[in-house]
Amino acid sequence: MNFRVLILMLTIILLSKSYSQKKNLTNPIPNKAQLEWQKAELGAVFHYDLHVFDNKKYRQTGTSGNRINPIADHQIFNPKHLDTDQWIKAIKKAGFKFALLTATHETGFALYPSDVNPYNVKTLKWKDGKGDIVRDFVNSCRKYGIQPGIYVGIRWNSFFGVHDFKVNGTGEFQKKRQAYYNQMVEGMVKELCTRYGPLFEIWFDGGASHPDLGAPDVLPIVKKYQPECLFYHNNQLAEARWGGSESGTVPYPCWATFPNPYSHSGDTNAGHINLLKHGDPKGKYWMPAMSDAPLRGYNGRHEWFWEPGDEEHIFPVEDLMHMYYNSVGHNSTLIMGLTPDPQGLLPQADVKRLEEWGEAINKTFSNPIGSTDAEGDQALLTFDEPKTIKNIIIQEDIAKGQRVRAYSIHAFSKGEWKKIAKGESIGHKRIHKLNQIKVEKLKLVIDQKILPPIIKLFSVY
Repeated sequence: MNFRVLILMLTIILLSKSYSQKKNLTNPIPNKAQLEWQKAELGAVFHYDLHVFDNKKYRQTGTSGNRINPIADHQIFNPKHLDTDQWIKAIKKAGFKFALLTATHETGFALYPSDVNPYNVKTLKWKDGKGDIVRDFVNSCRKYGIQPGIYVGIRWNSFFGVHDFKVNGTGEFQKKRQAYYNQMVEGMVKELCTRYGPLFEIWFDGGASHPDLGAPDVLPIVKKYQPECLFYHNNQLAEARWGGSESGTVPYPCWATFPNPYSHSGDTNAGHINLLKHGDPKGKYWMPAMSDAPLRGYNGRHEWFWEPGDEEHIFPVEDLMHMYYNSVGHNSTLIMGLTPDPQGLLPQADVKRLEEWGEAINKTFSNPIGSTDAEGDQALLTFDEPKTIKNIIIQEDIAKGQRVRAYSIHAFSKGEWKKIAKGESIGHKRIHKLNQIKVEKLKLVIDQKILPPIIKLFSVY
């Protein structure tokens, strides 16, 4: 081959690579785990720990008290009628697509038989020490077509005296106990990543800090043994971000991109919280927002764990639909906190409310009046006769990135077009809730974009 031709070909390849890298920086795209997580839209996190069984209010002494005070007798853990199938059937009926279980929470007690953490179900009289709630949970998820995930609490551990990742104490005593704790946590993460098959998400509560700050080094373990699992999160990487509140909502606009590859770890200043809520349309990293809230968070309560006599604090369906519109409908994945009771069952009041919520979502969005897709700056829906509409859904093909920067929706009625809605971020899903109007045609117009738009769905209900 001619030497000059070879040099020219190499130059073209290098330029092409350079352009591709620049293009990725200006138009980030999700990896496979992020894409599936956003498409799932609705998930549950089941909170279960020793204090469910003490018949006391969880926040009786404040959250910090629960993080500091060890449970006097862990043998109170005795879910005689444990039925993880019942839990998962309840969320399946409501339309949830994935679920997480607190394998450990702030007490440090592990809900599975760990070989590295001595504080676990093997020490219980319950089931003669042969129980494994993580195994039961994962099996139930797979049985009913729900993607299983694990929540690992390592920031607080009242049994080992760990507060904000640091083991209490000073000098060599603290240093050696910290090394032991870090090694134990890393061993637990490996156990959870290798014993239960593919996981959909691993959630480190409050983040997992950074090994350079003296914390356990968990990221390489997750990436080695669960390479397609969504990692949430530490100071090195967040493949999703907390949406800035536990209200089950994010404000609009909510972009799926972020300026850093990590999101937060205890940073609560107003500017950072605002960034978590809204994202950054110019961000170089794909990092979609999570909305989360406990189901039992209504009327002045905010409880992630079962407590006696708390049924009146289950959110009404109207409030749950508000969350749906302002999370899923704002380009965010919604994760609801659920808690089994001391019997090992999801309370019937909670099951009933989940079913009612699922029915409300289906009633609102299961039968579109019209739907289309489009590539380019417009999408048009035309009806044979005037139709009364209440809701509009727009979705981008986010596998190609979030390309739209501004849009408007126009309705044709009685011989004229009228703008009825506008917005900025679309992403995976944008829902517009409207006052009832009668239309003959409906048009989506892309007013600003960074690349040619790919509208996966433009649908009216």
